[in-house]
Amino acid sequence: MDTVWLTGAEWLAVLRVGLGLWWLESWRHKDKKGWFERGTGIAWAADVAGKHRWAVVRTGFARVVQPRPKVMAYVVVYAELAIGLGLVFGFLTPIALIGGLILNLLYLVLMIHDWAEQGQNAMMALISFVALGAMAWQSWSLDSALGLF
Repeated sequence: MDTVWLTGAEWLAVLRVGLGLWWLESWRHKDKKGWFERGTGIAWAADVAGKHRWAVVRTGFARVVQPRPKVMAYVVVYAELAIGLGLVFGFLTPIALIGGLILNLLYLVLMIHDWAEQGQNAMMALISFVALGAMAWQSWSLDSALGLF
């Protein structure tokens, strides 16, 4: 593979770190007090899921998320942080990529009718998929330094 400035593995590391920074920004701009104390994030998602055209989304959300809104708020917020840190530092990178891919696909399905969000979720999922397939932890990562994966 011919590349400019960096090796192919290093360009993949740039892509991985950029995706990690995107996740960290998603975590940073969340109103954590609203999510944790007032339940705003899960309440908003419940409203979206309740009006969803697909019964599987309505039913799945009602069974999995709605009965435990406080726990799910912490899961979502801290999953975004963990994914972002894992990708930026290249630590447990395949796990972070799979977690990010799953979270983006869940967001994509939940908000399938909100086109403003779909580009972001689709692109983040695509980057996760490519970074996973290309093993983007080969360069500039703790995984590589520690001999993991």
